[in-house]
Amino acid sequence: MLITTAFAFGQPIPTAEAPANGNTPAAARSGKVVVPPEKLRAITIPKTEISITIDGRLDEEAWSTAAVFKDFYQTSPGDNTAPSRPTEAYVMYDEKHLYIGFKCWDEPDKIRASMAKRDAVFGEDNVRVWLDTYNDQRRAYILGFNPYGIQQDGIYTEGRGADFSVDIVMESKGIIEPWGWSVEVKIPFKSLRYTAGPGKMWGFNVARNIDRFNDEFNMWLPDDRNVSGFLIKHGKITGLDEIKYERTLELIPSITVSQTGRRTRSIPRFILNNPATNPNGDILDPGRFVNFGLKQDIGLNLKYTISPNITLDAAINPDFAEIEADAPVVTANQRFPIFFQEKRPFFLEGNEIFQTVMSIWDSRSIIDPDFAAKVTGKVGKNSFGLLVASDSAPGNFEEDDRNDPSVRPRIDEFLDRNALVAVARVKRDFGAESNVGMFASYRDFAEQKNLVLSVDTRIKLSPTLTTQFQAVGTYGRRCFFDPGFEPLVDPVQAQRNRDICGTGTYNIFGNQTIDQLNRNSTTFNEYRSAGGFGYVANINYYTDKQGFGFDAVGRTRDFRADAGFTRRTNTNSLNAFHRQATANRPQATMIRFSWAQFGGLDHDWSGRTQLARYGQNVVLTFQKSFYVNAEVMVAQEKLYEEEFGLKRTPTRPTGTFFGDPTRSVFRQLYHVNASQNVNKYFNYFGFVRFQNNAFDYFGRRGGLLDPGPGKQLDAELFLEYKPIGAMRISASYRKSRMVRNDNRVRSFDSDIVSLRSTYQFSRFVFTRMRIDYDSTRSSYAGQLLFGWNPSPGTAFYVGYNDNFNYRGYSPYTGQFEPGFERNSRTFFIRASYLFRKSF
Repeated sequence: MLITTAFAFGQPIPTAEAPANGNTPAAARSGKVVVPPEKLRAITIPKTEISITIDGRLDEEAWSTAAVFKDFYQTSPGDNTAPSRPTEAYVMYDEKHLYIGFKCWDEPDKIRASMAKRDAVFGEDNVRVWLDTYNDQRRAYILGFNPYGIQQDGIYTEGRGADFSVDIVMESKGIIEPWGWSVEVKIPFKSLRYTAGPGKMWGFNVARNIDRFNDEFNMWLPDDRNVSGFLIKHGKITGLDEIKYERTLELIPSITVSQTGRRTRSIPRFILNNPATNPNGDILDPGRFVNFGLKQDIGLNLKYTISPNITLDAAINPDFAEIEADAPVVTANQRFPIFFQEKRPFFLEGNEIFQTVMSIWDSRSIIDPDFAAKVTGKVGKNSFGLLVASDSAPGNFEEDDRNDPSVRPRIDEFLDRNALVAVARVKRDFGAESNVGMFASYRDFAEQKNLVLSVDTRIKLSPTLTTQFQAVGTYGRRCFFDPGFEPLVDPVQAQRNRDICGTGTYNIFGNQTIDQLNRNSTTFNEYRSAGGFGYVANINYYTDKQGFGFDAVGRTRDFRADAGFTRRTNTNSLNAFHRQATANRPQATMIRFSWAQFGGLDHDWSGRTQLARYGQNVVLTFQKSFYVNAEVMVAQEKLYEEEFGLKRTPTRPTGTFFGDPTRSVFRQLYHVNASQNVNKYFNYFGFVRFQNNAFDYFGRRGGLLDPGPGKQLDAELFLEYKPIGAMRISASYRKSRMVRNDNRVRSFDSDIVSLRSTYQFSRFVFTRMRIDYDSTRSSYAGQLLFGWNPSPGTAFYVGYNDNFNYRGYSPYTGQFEPGFERNSRTFFIRASYLFRKSF
């Protein structure tokens, strides 16, 4: 079979007549491809002087001069075989814009496309382009478009995957024709960060996703599955020599006007806690609902492109209102913190530069900044980022705390003070896909100081072998909890701890005994300086049919990264896995079978076992985009009471646990999940997980913690229905329940139900309704939202949020409340506008 030209100039624009679909090399049938030499060379992108109207039709004369990318390969489920339908892409530029067009031949009635919101197009037919604008094979823009031209944009980072929370300003339009569909895209160069100049090259690839054919994926260049990495397999484009560089200033003023009501205390807390005013403890606070006045928040975001590859961002009182709140999650029996994704635009820009293997940077640790600024960029092989912020959240206390004489002395030194946060990151590329970097962060709040320093590297040892390493040192000046401290042995230090870390105010009403004072948590919080250490090291071998990996990660007891996210300290975790898989068989009932074995051992820094585990996993891929994943695991888990609070000492015979200070269980886990895009209207996902002898971490007996084994069931079902192209309706149900083995008592039983519907009046105008129910709180949360969002930075929203209990319990008395009780409600109007000036 002959290979046709991979790109061409001066060709006529394709019409309804589809190109021959036999233009993929015969060698591709075996998965091993001899790439045509014209595809291996850098493709020169022609410049146009003709004005382009973005209407999706590609009918201007200028498109006949564009570089043409065709002869795609089916890389999934096929292994570099011929695609089911032909696709062609076209690229050209003028001094201010990059133009990309797609022609996708198909039967119009079988095309899967909806009037989706931005960043929600990859579950249906779409095309994609990768722009490695630094040509470093480490980071690339990934831009996707569905048949209506709806955009999905993000940053792809080698070794970390794609982050679609980033939005760039561009113009696109798609149209469905009798022969298939087409898309036109116009990307301002000032929306990108890039290297410029004569002879400069960018990494480049284009692809098409046909959802109904087992999520078929077709790319312009083949994908060798026996080579790890993704961007290294892409092609090159050049010829962008006449880009007109423009310094660009973006200003986004924003205003949010809101009116809020919420349930508050009707009796001050210090009256309820004072024996003089509530000697028998029989005065209960039913609470009351208070409507507050109108609140206005005015903010300003600024972006200035110092050069094509360096950007300054700043924000003054930024509007970080959450238009879309975090989805409810199961919080019952959660021993460690839960991570939430960043959604705020200021922190999303260039955030990938600050990321490392260990999560020592988490932008959500900055909660409510009055001011923030950052500089990010890349010069040559060096990437860098610097961020500073002043966060008002740590010193922003509730009125109850401000007016409570038993609390106020403890918070006076923190009241209305801001935390200063500074983060710096430098990374240098070397070799084909390797880099070495340094990271530093500093957080200062009142008497609490935290410094983090780190070095890290990622090395591509061979096409199939990659290793990573990171070492982190931390310094903290703060109150550290000491579970083994004995107040009776050192009463002077005990009082000093209360004075510094608790201000000695817990005996303000004179009703605490010495034993109660000595058991107060502030007695064991010692203000001191301490260093910590963390590390991670891993090595991964990858081919299509097999792979293996080893990793080790650990943190010492005094490890603190206040600007990051830390799930656990005083732990070391050693893990290994091995994977085997069959080759893809696109025509078989079962397309692919993958089997993996994994194991690991966690222990603390004194050598005590925390968790030992071994398991097996299978992943099955069937026709009609049906996926099944099943897993079994056995584990030995141990708990130590000092991980939860005080431990027993010669002067303190009672610790945190009731009974034995150490607990151990042999746990078995069984898990299965399945998902499928059934057709253009309906898709689903679900899982069931059962654990025998899972720990109930927070069971209590005799006023103390009493962790013990039980049977835990977790399950979830998600359904999405698209009755018409402009509407999506989804429902999800999450169940989590545990029954103790020792007393057959139900430790928790959580049901979370979410209903959501979105209607797109047009590409930019929508309305959304959402209702969430959480049985653990007997609470309902609802949102109605109308929005107009024509481009990143320009938006108008009108919304109403409500939260109430039905047959729940008072947050103040704990008593049952029949009927409805509203907790809070908010009506808001939010508007922002992007002003963009180039010079």
